[in-house]
Amino acid sequence: MRDLLSDFDRLMAAGATPGRAVVTSVWGSAPRPEGACLLATADGQLAGSVSGGCVEAATATEVAEAIRRGTPKLITFGVSDETAWEVGLSCGGTIKVFVEPSVRREILEAARGPGGVVVATVVEGEGAGSALVVRDDGSESGSLPPGIDRAAVGDAARRALAAAASRTTELPAAGGTAKIFLEVFPRRPTLVIFGGVHIAAALVPLAKALGYRTVVADGREAFLSRDRFPEADELVLGWPEEAFARVGIDSATYVCLLSHDPKFDEPAMEIALRSKAAYVGAIGSRKTQATRRARLRAAGFTDAELSRLRGPIGLDLGGRQPVETALAILAEITAARYGGSGGPLTAVNSKQ
Repeated sequence: MRDLLSDFDRLMAAGATPGRAVVTSVWGSAPRPEGACLLATADGQLAGSVSGGCVEAATATEVAEAIRRGTPKLITFGVSDETAWEVGLSCGGTIKVFVEPSVRREILEAARGPGGVVVATVVEGEGAGSALVVRDDGSESGSLPPGIDRAAVGDAARRALAAAASRTTELPAAGGTAKIFLEVFPRRPTLVIFGGVHIAAALVPLAKALGYRTVVADGREAFLSRDRFPEADELVLGWPEEAFARVGIDSATYVCLLSHDPKFDEPAMEIALRSKAAYVGAIGSRKTQATRRARLRAAGFTDAELSRLRGPIGLDLGGRQPVETALAILAEITAARYGGSGGPLTAVNSKQ
């Protein structure tokens, strides 16, 4: 939903209040994951998508019907080999889509906010459309129908938030079960690069394209000019301790240590490894990495802490130019972020 906020504002400004459709479940091979959204108005204006374009028209019709009747509905675009082309989902997958007559306030607040929020919406069963908002600071708001265990919903929402992946769960409810869609709005990831080197200059625009807030830090002023990093969100001049204190490192922070200078990299490594950072990677050869690990172990770091250090940094893609190394680093970060293996991609959005 975040990437549709400008479209939502545009439609509202034009007086065309849109409804929304969101993918809640995916089976087999489907083009878009859970959480993919489409906005549609009663007169057929569209923004976003819930598939690769194959069921958008049918979904827009369902949204228009939801606007007309004023109630939400869970619909299924299911396929078999015989019906795939008829239904439109020619990839052979099956998706469930929750269509609503409007974009709810809690969805807009979560999408516009800093993240760390899950909107848990009943999409099938009694009270469809009701929702509990669960935040990473422990607070909650909203309401659920009687018979649905609020604590169980909260626990499921926190697990989804930790995985940074929207999903549907089923829980006992009065008279049966309820399907609850856990729509995750994670905190925007931050890439902190210590060392304003050539690889860093190539890494920043790649990370920006994937939605990361980018921060480049260095203790050497000459390495931090805007000419070198025109797209970086922030440049921080300072030693690792002061730079990391200024930036802040949390569970949505990915740290790359690229200076190749022990007086910067090693203090930065100690801070990052004992932080909540989701990823810590350091440039250097295997021999350099082994020497570093030995020094860190002698300094009191445990094997569990050292296991968090990715080094040599990046996946082995074969390239050695700065932009190729930057791509390898970002590939490893992406695998760490989503729990990927780093091996061959067998199917996009495929669930067996």
